[in-house]
Amino acid sequence: MDIKEIQNLIKFVAKSGASEVKLETGDIKITIKTGSGEDRETTIVQQVPMAGQMSQQMPVQQTQAPAAPAQDAGAASVDAAAPKEDNTKYITVKSPIIGTFYRKPSPDKTVFVEVGDSVKVGDVLCVIEAMKLFNEIESEVSGKIVKVLVDDSSPVEFDQPLFLVDPS
Repeated sequence: MDIKEIQNLIKFVAKSGASEVKLETGDIKITIKTGSGEDRETTIVQQVPMAGQMSQQMPVQQTQAPAAPAQDAGAASVDAAAPKEDNTKYITVKSPIIGTFYRKPSPDKTVFVEVGDSVKVGDVLCVIEAMKLFNEIESEVSGKIVKVLVDDSSPVEFDQPLFLVDPS
């Protein structure tokens, strides 16, 4: 089972309102538990037997923010309307996976890209840690970084906007 299938399963369970789903296929066991109300949490446990060892558990927790009240959503849409018009000429670089967003390869190094930096196809923009693996996210476009949309060390969702790039 690949990461996209797991992401789709999490989205399906979240939309369905089920409190717990267990899935076992071959040597993979996944349990997704969601709480009710504001403290909504998704837990995934994947067991993969290692050669000559007992199975190893790798827990991953993803906490979802509670839904915003209707008042806040209305205010946010008014504030966000003006910047969205301005951002239409930019290309949005989105997260291909769920994980933790890092702007630097390690804490003692400099950031991969800053606002104003020129990037070309294949340049590393950031890393996203997912299940103890650091995945380099490369630019698929050439241009200039206009805005970094995510704070360093923040959790990101699949398809969440990370950067705005001006292709001109």
